[in-house]
Amino acid sequence: MDLSVAAAHVLGDAGAFSAADGRPGASPGRPIAVVGRDPRASGEFLEAAVVAGLASSGVDVLRLGVLPTPAVAYLTTALGADMGVMISASHNPAPDNGIKFLTRGGFKLPDAVENEIEQRLGEKWDRPVGAAVGRVREAYGEADRYVSHVLSTLPGRLDGLNVVLDCAHGAAHVVAPEALIRAGAKVETIGARPDGLNINAGVGSTHLDKLRQIVVSRGADVGIAYDGDADRCLAVAHTGEVIDGDQIMAVLAVAMHAEGRLAGDTVVATVMSNLGFKLAMRNAGIDVIETAVGDRYVLEAMREGGHNLGGEQSGHVIMLDHATTGDGLLTSLHLLSAVVREGRPLAELASVMTRLPQVLINVKGVDRAKASVPELAAAVAEAERELGETGRVLIRPSGTEPMIRVMVEAASAEQAEQMAGRLADVVRTACV
Repeated sequence: MDLSVAAAHVLGDAGAFSAADGRPGASPGRPIAVVGRDPRASGEFLEAAVVAGLASSGVDVLRLGVLPTPAVAYLTTALGADMGVMISASHNPAPDNGIKFLTRGGFKLPDAVENEIEQRLGEKWDRPVGAAVGRVREAYGEADRYVSHVLSTLPGRLDGLNVVLDCAHGAAHVVAPEALIRAGAKVETIGARPDGLNINAGVGSTHLDKLRQIVVSRGADVGIAYDGDADRCLAVAHTGEVIDGDQIMAVLAVAMHAEGRLAGDTVVATVMSNLGFKLAMRNAGIDVIETAVGDRYVLEAMREGGHNLGGEQSGHVIMLDHATTGDGLLTSLHLLSAVVREGRPLAELASVMTRLPQVLINVKGVDRAKASVPELAAAVAEAERELGETGRVLIRPSGTEPMIRVMVEAASAEQAEQMAGRLADVVRTACV
């Protein structure tokens, strides 16, 4: 649905059923929801609408103000709430926004519960009145509780480390600089002056050029870039090299494995993780479980298998011993801790894996249902025979558009480009 004020109010109203296990206003003591948002301008009035919907349906609301998504997830549990609500569009530009519901344990809602909320949109029922309506309170001082929690997970301090932080003019600016300074790092910050309209605009994890330039020119040890709601991060080495989510996971996995802290000697990643990551993990004696693309599927596999590290190439990294969702601040602190503990530059630590050249072509205007037609399957099989163990091919139909994605990894960029182009041509002719 289009996210208007009216829609946000209706979502808050329907979400009250989940907060109260389907019995808004009927259980002893009203259910409690915590609500946070990122700094984009529309978040202020969307928050007001969601809060009104929840409270008018018998839910007490704690307004957390501007905080990262993982902070809201943590505080949902820490404050004993029945539900968390985050208003954010993550790495998207300022005009976009969205609403995410979290369970009382701080996890994303299961599909079945999301479907139940959607089915209740606009449903007519007897609203609570008088003493049964929800109360709304401000709880704007809870950022420190989250920062203290994240810092408590670190094995040591970051003294002597020079770090440049890019907060994307987003929610990270509330917590990240303070956390790193408290951990002992010397911090320079960019992207920390949100005006409601500049979130992710030329800064953050999707725009790394400025951060790379500053890291190199200042002679900093590391640069860290968050996205708008700080549920992901990417890093920049002192050389200006971008360290992506695969490399971050590789550094963390190797460190945790060496210390006996990597559950099941296994890390969970998606099918889009670079083959170089999987080869590096194999060489380190670490198993890799692959899931569909999306942190939801990574988390699901982690919980089912009892694993404590997983993530995506985009920088969503889940450290399940300490968090219930991707957490950019937590991830960055543990990455920096590895740099200090090992006494080696991040670029050297990240060299535990070698990224194979990867080419992704989005073939638009095709029938995504034909992604497995025999002609394409034969072309893929031929490409895989040619690559052997030095590369791979992935064909993925879009879940929402008439588009099929062709991804090829190979020993050289030229080979990857040629093979991806060849397969894209097959898609254009065979999948119409």
